Amino acid sequence: MASTQVNPTRMELTRLKKKLATAVKGHKLLKDKRDELMREFLDLVRENMALRQKVEAGIHSANTNFVIAKADMSEEILRTALMAPKQDVELETAVKNVMSVDIPVFSYKTRTPDPNDIYSYGFAFTSSDLDSAVLSLSEILPDMLRLAETEKACQLMAAEIEKTRRRVNALEHVIIPETREGIKYITMKLDENERSTQIRLMKVKDMMLEAAHHYSERK
Repeated sequence: MASTQVNPTRMELTRLKKKLATAVKGHKLLKDKRDELMREFLDLVRENMALRQKVEAGIHSANTNFVIAKADMSEEILRTALMAPKQDVELETAVKNVMSVDIPVFSYKTRTPDPNDIYSYGFAFTSSDLDSAVLSLSEILPDMLRLAETEKACQLMAAEIEKTRRRVNALEHVIIPETREGIKYITMKLDENERSTQIRLMKVKDMMLEAAHHYSERK
């Protein structure tokens, strides 16, 4: 294989040795990157599982309170109470780089700092269960945003891990072995050529000595 792809010259040997050194160094760096990505990924997965359980529990609690509130209140009063919210939420997005992966970061800010502005209704004609439902949704909002961050980060890091793994395998099982094979082939060819040259020089030397000896005898 190497004999059909490699030109057995010293210049090519030097080029392959440089290529091998670069490939070995790149292989080590990519393996380190892959291992660090895996560590970060597993930490994110564990955080994601905990956040999902917490968010699902909060949503379940809010839904339960909404059902109870709907049972205690008329549909018209409930619709009127939630028709015009007092509080606005503005979502802000950014990115952070983790091992060459751009991870999204979500944050939010409310229109007013008053925590009671989550209630868009008076308390005279509404159920306390409705207050609990609204409060539950308000409290799990930060966790929902963090859950969205971690889930997207897990997707991006999984894709980067797979890409890095393919590169590591290509270097480890294809590029580095083929380069070493090429170096071995060129080295063998150059050694063979050098031995052939030495044999030819020795034969020429013997012929010259023999010719000189016959010349002396004729004299």
